[in-house]
Amino acid sequence: MIILSIGMPRAGSGWYYNLTNDLMLASGAQDPRQIRQRYHLQKVLTEVNCNIGALTLRRLLVVLVPSLLGNTFVIKAHAGPTPIALALVRLGLIRPTYIYRDPRDALLSAMENGRRAAQQGRTNAFTPMVDFDVALDFMLESVRVWEGWMGCDRALHSRYEDLLTDYDGQAERLMAFLRLDRSKPGLQQVVDRYRPEQPQPDQKGLHFSQGKIGRFRQNMSLAQQQILTQALQPYLSRMGYFQ
Repeated sequence: MIILSIGMPRAGSGWYYNLTNDLMLASGAQDPRQIRQRYHLQKVLTEVNCNIGALTLRRLLVVLVPSLLGNTFVIKAHAGPTPIALALVRLGLIRPTYIYRDPRDALLSAMENGRRAAQQGRTNAFTPMVDFDVALDFMLESVRVWEGWMGCDRALHSRYEDLLTDYDGQAERLMAFLRLDRSKPGLQQVVDRYRPEQPQPDQKGLHFSQGKIGRFRQNMSLAQQQILTQALQPYLSRMGYFQ
C-alpha cells in the first residue's frame, strides 16, 4: 500500500506528511527513505519528504514495485490527479490524502519564502514568486489541482486551518482514514509531537513557519487583496473561505 500525502504548496503539507508518516511508522509501516535507498528510487522520490513530483505512469509504476512486494510507506506530492493515479486509487493500491489552505495565505507564504531565499542568495521553487503576478499564476494552478483532488471521493480532504483549530479532531480523522488501531502504543506520542503549539523548526521537511490564519489581510495591500479575491472568486466559497 502506498499512502500518497498530497498538499497545496505552503499549506502545511510538510507538517501533514510528517504526521502521517510517523503515524504509519508507529503502526509498523516502512520508512520511505529506506525504501528509496533499497529500491534505488532516488531519482523518483526526491527531497527529504520523498516527493514523487508528477503522478506519471512511469513514476507511479516504479514506486508501486516495493508496495507490491509487501511494503507500506508514505510519499508526498503537490501534483494533481492523473488517470493512472486515480485508477490505482480505485484499485486500492494508493490511499490519498489532500490538505489545502486559503490560497491567499498560501500565496503570501510562497512570496515570503521566495523573498527569503533570494535575500540569502539561494534559489528554490518559490524564488520567482517574489513577483506578484507570477505568484498569482502559480496559485491559480494550485486551486485547479485542489479542484481535481476534491473530485476524488476516496481521498481524505483536510484544511490547514482545521488542523490548527481542531488538531485532535483532525488527527482522529486521519488515523481513521489510515485504518490505524488507535490503541496501538506510540500513536498518541506521534500526535502530541506534531501539535501546532509545539512546532519543531529544526526538523527537516516540516515546512512549518508563520502558519497564522488570514495573514494576507495584514501583509498585502488592498489592491493585491482585491486582485486575489477577484481571481480566486470561483473557488473561495467552495473551499469554505470568506471573500
